[in-house]
Amino acid sequence: MIVAGVDIGSVATKAVVLEDGQVVGKAVARTGIDHPEVGREVLESALAQAGTTREVVRRVVTTGYGRRSAKLGAGVVTEITTAGRGAWALGAPWGSVRTVVDLGGQDSKVILLDESGAVADFAMNDKCAAGTGRFLEVMAGVLRVTLEEMGELSLRATDPVTINATCAVFAESEVVSLIAQGRGPADILAGVHNAIASRLTSMVRQLDGDRVLFVGGGARNQGVRKALEDTLGREVHVPADPEFVVALGAALIAADQLTRQSG
Repeated sequence: MIVAGVDIGSVATKAVVLEDGQVVGKAVARTGIDHPEVGREVLESALAQAGTTREVVRRVVTTGYGRRSAKLGAGVVTEITTAGRGAWALGAPWGSVRTVVDLGGQDSKVILLDESGAVADFAMNDKCAAGTGRFLEVMAGVLRVTLEEMGELSLRATDPVTINATCAVFAESEVVSLIAQGRGPADILAGVHNAIASRLTSMVRQLDGDRVLFVGGGARNQGVRKALEDTLGREVHVPADPEFVVALGAALIAADQLTRQSG
């Protein structure tokens, strides 16, 4: 049985193809403004990697920011549900996942799962860019570093700054002032990551979350991961390819739906 999940995020669109429960193809691209087109392109790329075609796919479930406008598949599911499903399937070194932190482009989420893997509660930051991947992009632009360089560079900090602004626009001005004061990029980036981690940690504590599985494109940033571990005071696990967890969850839900239909 071949199924697929497509996660159309605000910044990146991801697709995962499953065959009998195993990942056989995946792809990612910038989202842009044409959700149906990028969704089709990413799905076709994932299918090509899997060595198969759209005709043999039994079901496609779409999730994410552009899930309704994409008009790709038989099902549309929220990214809260798909993130939880993907995280539950992946697990963590300590066993079942109960707390998921998803750092996306335009929002961040903390999701609590119950003992069966269903979503029990969640909190979302979607009102301010601080605490999101977009915040990281803005800061990378100001400091003229790539997103890939940010994490490693921040780990070299010796005296991290404190970012006081909670709005990305004001934080950008604050960073410009810090540069003018001669503060180094590593110390500034560590402060940026600490600001994001503080916002995420407040949501985890709001929901009384425990050990964390950290997913989404922002989870690739090792500086954010370290800052989150420091503020939480506990281990944070990042799975392989964390940006694909939501698309994986969508594909798994597609398989679940088919199983229920045939049962």
